[in-house]
Amino acid sequence: MPKAATTFFLKLSILGFITLTAFVLALTMGSVSIEWAEVLAGVRGEHLSVDYAVVVQLRLPRALNAFVVGGLLGLAGTLMQVLLRNPLADPYVLGVSGGAAVAALLAMMLGWHQGWVSLAAAGGALSSMALVFMLSRGQGDWSTTRLLLTGVVLAAGWGAAVSFILVVSPDTHLRGMLFWLMGDVHESYPGGLRSGILAGALIIALISARSLNVLTLGELRAQSLGIDTGLVRLGLFLVAGILTASAVTLAGAIGFVGLVVPHLVRIWGGSDHRFVIPASVLGGGSLLVLAEMFSRTLLAPIQLPVGVITAFVGVPLFLLLLRRSTAPVVH
Repeated sequence: MPKAATTFFLKLSILGFITLTAFVLALTMGSVSIEWAEVLAGVRGEHLSVDYAVVVQLRLPRALNAFVVGGLLGLAGTLMQVLLRNPLADPYVLGVSGGAAVAALLAMMLGWHQGWVSLAAAGGALSSMALVFMLSRGQGDWSTTRLLLTGVVLAAGWGAAVSFILVVSPDTHLRGMLFWLMGDVHESYPGGLRSGILAGALIIALISARSLNVLTLGELRAQSLGIDTGLVRLGLFLVAGILTASAVTLAGAIGFVGLVVPHLVRIWGGSDHRFVIPASVLGGGSLLVLAEMFSRTLLAPIQLPVGVITAFVGVPLFLLLLRRSTAPVVH
């Protein structure tokens, strides 16, 4: 086995162990002490105790939700940074979360239940993706700069719409709206659709890892090596957008995961996307599982939105990364 492959396998194994440890902590830590003998008895079907219900119906679904959302955001952030060739790019930079937020808040204001709110958020996110693509393309081919500027302006417009909705909404809906905007996971399993989207996008990204490595060297260099840069950029935009939309509909707008995790992965293991892609999924998932655990335990019995924890961690961590002159970025 080549040395690089051996190193990748070792580091991914370490990340896998960190992920497993995060799950153990998430299932163990909380305001209620768990008797694991009772949980195992419930798993065997002998009797269903409170301990079994807390672990299987509350903590485990939230941890799985957090891992899937973190993986979606970690992978979306990696792809977005390659697409825009900008280390400050994150999954929300093109306004996908803004479109989802407007649609979701309108659904909440109308009193729709959680399932319809998620469906509305998905529609808003996908509509925002289509709008960014059409506006940035104009009369001809679209460039990275035009795509970024269009996304930033559209995101500002969505932000104004969100503020307007919050002002005119009844007070009874504001708490739920704020939790959604800050990002939080629910006591429900992520389901096969979003898990399948994550797995499918991971496979597609790994197959395209060589093209992504070449694209980071410059578009002209990539074209000279036979890479269809237009097709690759379109694929990056669509896959990153769908990943972001899936994460937003599952947990709202949780920030900093897609921005910070790819940086940490590149600092630790280099910029080869054969490693960066799976490592960002594991790193993002682990980070959000731990953030979910802290959101339940820091001020228990008060439960904080998970997005608050990721912001408290992400802001100082990213500022620290910016001070590292040797930190690798997307070229």
